Amino acid sequence: MNILLSASEARVIGCLIEKALTTPDQYPLSVNALTNACNQKSNRDPLLNLQEREVQATVDGLLAKHLVLERSGFGSRVPKYQHRFCNTGFGTLEFNPLETAILCELLLRGPQTPGELRGRVGRMAENADVTLVESALEQLSERSDGPFVIRLAREPGRRDSRYAHLFSGPVEVGEDAPLGAAMPAAAATPSEAATRVDRIERLESLVAELRREVEELKGLLIK
Repeated sequence: MNILLSASEARVIGCLIEKALTTPDQYPLSVNALTNACNQKSNRDPLLNLQEREVQATVDGLLAKHLVLERSGFGSRVPKYQHRFCNTGFGTLEFNPLETAILCELLLRGPQTPGELRGRVGRMAENADVTLVESALEQLSERSDGPFVIRLAREPGRRDSRYAHLFSGPVEVGEDAPLGAAMPAAAATPSEAATRVDRIERLESLVAELRREVEELKGLLIK
């Protein structure tokens, strides 16, 4: 696989795939509509606040990579864009509906567990149980023209591992996941953060006490 997307490119491609599947009557998208899609408050992680000029610059880069095509309707004065990323006949990437929906969700929301994906892909593909989602993820991680996804280490407090797409380059994973470097530490939960603060306060108190004892010993030696 020789596709390498920046974070903004991944968001734009994800939005174009999503809108092509969920609102085909409003597709292709103008830069204004695409900007709104990128900054959408639902089904996005992280939330962004991109300007139209930033989205246009991203689209221009994707046009140069032949991953986006300008396709305006007859008589339209506003350029509109559609993706050439997959399942279009322009490239080599072909995915079934469930795989396409999974990859779209990963592009839009970042790493997710099979259970999380199961609850989100239904708007773009027929509902599938977790077993089918897990099977699709397995196929995407093992394809000869890929891999396209990778399993991350299971985080503390989670029952299942998350999966991430690989269209933005290598992804850091944890020790119990296949192939990869160490995954960045997950953000601490409120209880974990409170425990750390308590530990730090105890250590600071201990250090202060040791300093007092050292000062007392110095005073005895001087006498």
